[in-house]
Amino acid sequence: MKLSLLYNDFRDSAGTPAIGPRLAERAKWAEDAGFHAFFMIDHFFQTPLQGPPDGPMLDVYSALSFVAARTERIMLGPMVLGVMNRQPGPLIKQATTLDVLSGGRSYLGIGAGWFERELTAFGLPFPPVAERFERLEETLQIAKQMWSQSSGPYNGKHYRLAETLNAPQPLRAPHPPILIGGSGEKRTLRLVARYADASNMNLDEGIDSLKRKLAILQDHCLHAGRDYAGVEKTSNGGFLPLSKSGAKGTMSPEQAIDLLGQLKEAGIEQALIGLKVVIPEDSRELIATELIPSVAKL
Repeated sequence: MKLSLLYNDFRDSAGTPAIGPRLAERAKWAEDAGFHAFFMIDHFFQTPLQGPPDGPMLDVYSALSFVAARTERIMLGPMVLGVMNRQPGPLIKQATTLDVLSGGRSYLGIGAGWFERELTAFGLPFPPVAERFERLEETLQIAKQMWSQSSGPYNGKHYRLAETLNAPQPLRAPHPPILIGGSGEKRTLRLVARYADASNMNLDEGIDSLKRKLAILQDHCLHAGRDYAGVEKTSNGGFLPLSKSGAKGTMSPEQAIDLLGQLKEAGIEQALIGLKVVIPEDSRELIATELIPSVAKL
């Protein structure tokens, strides 16, 4: 079992000058504490669940490159890229650059996207969901081609590349793990089975729903001729800040360890916790001294 951190809020009481130093400090703490990966969200505006739209938000690949220069071991990646936010060719170049500069420590996390406001604000298209999934599949195909020996053209319904030349190639072999975010039964999980190295599902609907979704993913893998065990199963959410007592609004280390045990039993191999869980100093100490050492034993 692995534990990773999702960095999803850049607000700081000290203002904009503190954003960079705070990001560097928290990433280094996560690495030293023993987190497996450090993920960052990909948005132009802050999302409704985290705060007002005019809250501070950084470009994900610029920020991850900043983190890469200040860490040595922890995996890095977007959780997850919105497929409409970038053209596929430049996107895979950005993903490759992060992998090379981090020494092969990157994931490519991607999904169909959902935040219409930020896209229309920036003059980017927000097509219907069916088209977004078509574009997601073509982007995955382009990624596979750019991370191969082929530099020929790609001709899809939505994207056409005259060449897929990509030098240098990633350091991670055969390429950075492709992680698809979402748990849609008919589209998302089918794409996971066909193209992804990892899947990320949210815990909003509870453990029983997660088990059902994983069973559907297993069925999609069977039909795709894919080894289900070869797909890393990750989850997002479910955790509160830690406290010794587990007082209201928190959870005790024992409760957090029990949740991790339930996730492992369901089939999850990597659990993500959000930034709010690690902001309180007491929670950070308990994560480092009690939770992460217990995760390694699960």
